[in-house]
Amino acid sequence: MSVQLHLHCRQQPDVVERILRVIRHRGFTLNAMSMAPSSCGEKIEVAVTVSSSRPLHLLTAQLKKLHDVLNLSVCDESLDHAGISS
Repeated sequence: MSVQLHLHCRQQPDVVERILRVIRHRGFTLNAMSMAPSSCGEKIEVAVTVSSSRPLHLLTAQLKKLHDVLNLSVCDESLDHAGISS
């Protein structure tokens, strides 16, 4: 299963590193990633495409716990079995 996640985060030096570490620790493979500053300049928008045979909620639950992640959404709602969109 491959899915795209969109994250809105505070612009901190280590936020991308933390996101990537959670993806790896939860057993997901990073297929694609893009990042851009938001219009206000204080936040960044990160889009990642990940794949795994593991349930998606194992990843999204941990990403939501990161204090610099302000919003997390699953791009393909049909893959969002647990209703994970904040």
